[in-house]
Amino acid sequence: MKKKLRLRLNFGFALLMITVMVIVVGCGTAATPTTPTPQTTEAPKPTNPDLILATTTSTQDSGLLDVLIPDFEKKTGYKVKTVAVGTGAALAMGEKGEADVLLVHAPASEKKLVDNQTGINYQLVMHNDFILVGPSADPAKVKATKTSVDALKAIYASPAIFVSRGDDSGTDKMEKALWKKANLTPTGSKYQESGQGMGQTLTIASDKEGYTLTDRATYLATKKNLKLDIVLEGDASLLNIYHVMQVNPEKFPKVNADGAKAFVDYMINADTQKLIETFGKDKFGQALFFPDAGKKMEDLGK
Repeated sequence: MKKKLRLRLNFGFALLMITVMVIVVGCGTAATPTTPTPQTTEAPKPTNPDLILATTTSTQDSGLLDVLIPDFEKKTGYKVKTVAVGTGAALAMGEKGEADVLLVHAPASEKKLVDNQTGINYQLVMHNDFILVGPSADPAKVKATKTSVDALKAIYASPAIFVSRGDDSGTDKMEKALWKKANLTPTGSKYQESGQGMGQTLTIASDKEGYTLTDRATYLATKKNLKLDIVLEGDASLLNIYHVMQVNPEKFPKVNADGAKAFVDYMINADTQKLIETFGKDKFGQALFFPDAGKKMEDLGK
């Protein structure tokens, strides 16, 4: 009898211990914190992610697009195909509906596209300036002049050569306008057209010990490889102004209207304008561009 009672007590104790263990384990499991699911920061993929940007070579040669394009792509999910050509060629792409968005720097030529509604959502983005550069010996004595017109007259009267881009770019348009303002028509072996972008034209001018007109940003970005000095700067007529615009989807239904609008919005966004404002300061000790979103063109340079 005692033996049976002892067995029952042992069995009951064992059952009690098993029950306690189950409760303890269950509580421990419930108390174990769960690992939160990581949150993604990637932008949702657009319906049409491919975007064609037609722009001037100066935005690429300066390195600015190397900063802005990856940031835009990360924030929006679009994939940009950049076509860096002269502004004239970029505007021609817009006129044919071969680009979705344009980033250019020839306001007088841009006006045609805006007036005929080929370009819409036209926004001021930034500016820098054009400068005249030449060999450090300055055989044309350009450093002694005060205006771009006088500088070109001095080059024209000297044995030195002038290297023109000759590519209908914004820089080329500015240069041709300056020669016209000086009432001069340069020709012959002293006036050589490269037919190339700004970086290549600077290299040619350096190799041939000639003069050329360049945007400041490209010059500073490539200066270490050149034997060229700034010989004229600060002339009010040398302001270099950049705008961005969408190609009108009502005229060209195949353009990526949503992507183009996203790019225009990005370029005038305060965060992007800050990137533009600081670009180049760490490497060159000065900004290569000045942000202008929200300003009026006539107020620039004041």
